[in-house]
Amino acid sequence: MKFGKIQYLNLVPFDMFIKSYPLPTQFKQALFFRRSYPSKLNQSFLFRRIDAGFISSIAGYKSALLHKATMSGIISKGAVWSVIVLPNDDKIDYQSQTSNALCKILGLKGEVLIGDRALKAQYNGAKYIDMGEEWFKKHRLPFVFGRLCFNKYANFYTHISARFNAKKTKIPFYILSSHAKTTGIDMAYIKEYLTHIYYKISHKEHSGLKRFYRALRLEQIPFPHRIYPQDITKNITKKRDKSKK
Repeated sequence: MKFGKIQYLNLVPFDMFIKSYPLPTQFKQALFFRRSYPSKLNQSFLFRRIDAGFISSIAGYKSALLHKATMSGIISKGAVWSVIVLPNDDKIDYQSQTSNALCKILGLKGEVLIGDRALKAQYNGAKYIDMGEEWFKKHRLPFVFGRLCFNKYANFYTHISARFNAKKTKIPFYILSSHAKTTGIDMAYIKEYLTHIYYKISHKEHSGLKRFYRALRLEQIPFPHRIYPQDITKNITKKRDKSKK
């Protein structure tokens, strides 16, 4: 059983939940087989190199249609702090396909930045636009940045999702302290950041997802496949350059 783990602070509560869940140690170690950033895990999931993981919403569209998505996600209702646009030249974040698409849908200009790097920029006082906040202002709905999806073991992951949603996980001091040292972000700030995120998908979250998918179609933003749109663009550019030579 191979689970893809996002290496961001926003999933620390899920990590703590799994550690406390009654599963064999070897099984828990195997569960987090892949560790990377969202767009990389999307690729691993689409190629079935992993069985499950918190997959970016844009890449979890097909899983949702096939009923291979759970009721757990990475969600904000308003400001999220870790998905932002900096007032720089336009630049996508290679780590997140959902956030890049969201930036376009919202009509924002600048440099997209996500995850712990975005949180640290925000913590250090950078000027920014919070995309979670902008989405909520426009639609009055939560935004689901990622969703726990699976390729196999439906009963297991559905059960895990239900138990995770039902339990309020406390994060030990030593874990917060460790992440504070790793990220360079104050421990109290990390705790405050985590209050901006929740994980249970209900009616309003589903409505937010539907609104996002509809916007993707209207903007003609393609859903990820095994060959990503940006990879295709790079290949086309390379071919053009060669033909000019």
